[in-house]
Amino acid sequence: MLDLAKHIVNQKAGRFQPDKFEDHYETALVDLINKKRSGQPIPKKDRPATGNVVDLMEALRRSVGAPETAKASKPSKKPRKASSGQKEMLMPIDGKKAKETPAKKSASKPQRKSA
Repeated sequence: MLDLAKHIVNQKAGRFQPDKFEDHYETALVDLINKKRSGQPIPKKDRPATGNVVDLMEALRRSVGAPETAKASKPSKKPRKASSGQKEMLMPIDGKKAKETPAKKSASKPQRKSA
């Protein structure tokens, strides 16, 4: 593989001739600046057309034979309730007042120590 890479690099190697190099971006930028200085209107470029955009989920539903109204009949998701010990894990954010709630301590069960 190394020999192949060396061969490709040697074939593509050549001397850089700056007088033959033309930077198209720089040329377009200078033209734009000159047009703005002279007060000429700058035409906006058209965006490419966004034709035939396909909704992949709808196409998948149609391919498996699901009804097209499945999107409209979706039940709204209900937020999950926070578990009981989750508040102790949350850290306060700088600039906001943290609620001062005492952490619950369970005196009935001793904590296990890890080895």
